[in-house]
Amino acid sequence: MQFQIKSYLKFLWHSNNEHGVHSPFVFSLLTKCFYDKKKHAAYSTLKNYRKALLEKKKNIEVTDFGSGSKVFKSNTRQISKIAKTAGISRKRAELLFRIANYFQPLTILEIGTSLGLATSALALGNTNAKITTLEGCTETANQCQLQLRKFNINNVDLVVTEFHSYLKTCNLQSTTCNLIYFDGNHSKKATLEYFEVLLPTITNETVWIFDDIHWSPEMEEAWRIIQNHPKVTVTIDTFQWGLVFFRREQEKENFVIRV
Repeated sequence: MQFQIKSYLKFLWHSNNEHGVHSPFVFSLLTKCFYDKKKHAAYSTLKNYRKALLEKKKNIEVTDFGSGSKVFKSNTRQISKIAKTAGISRKRAELLFRIANYFQPLTILEIGTSLGLATSALALGNTNAKITTLEGCTETANQCQLQLRKFNINNVDLVVTEFHSYLKTCNLQSTTCNLIYFDGNHSKKATLEYFEVLLPTITNETVWIFDDIHWSPEMEEAWRIIQNHPKVTVTIDTFQWGLVFFRREQEKENFVIRV
């Protein structure tokens, strides 16, 4: 916690809003998406999706995996508590909706489904998108499936799998992922492994979103390595998220933005 406080204070010191940005691409993203104040109709669905989970007092067996196939944690947890502590916040869900709505990605990959709070935001952002979301825990995935069906969210393919094995065994050379949301394993090793194995899926329009880039010193180190990768041109640090772009026409630049 002390590390994160120091990291956040450092972030605030270096951060800007749209007035400190001279890139037309990033300026447009900030003004039309990040700082969009419209009350989108989808926000009501996202609110009700969250409310339904917070009202569920049922206990389920939760199993998490490391970067390999070895189980490192298994326990019983209440669905409402998972939604409250492990799920994406309301504000972040709305921002994720706006990002998907702004870029209109046709193919989306989410690494780390949990109960689908972020999944639903991505799905509502572009109802024409094909979304593949990966979850390591069968019981959590089952609850997510129930929620998605309850709210008529039908453009999601939920795969119960160990992330690293799935990404390694799938033939990604001919796959295009327009948007990837990384929220499955907040370690340097796993983050960089996912980054490298998914590079073949990028296009000039691809956007990647990494969660918890300031979670720990090793996650900050992973973020710096990603920023310096030769294929990465633009990055945006919002403290909790790191957005990565591979746009060849853009000058290499790293932005620190308050949201």
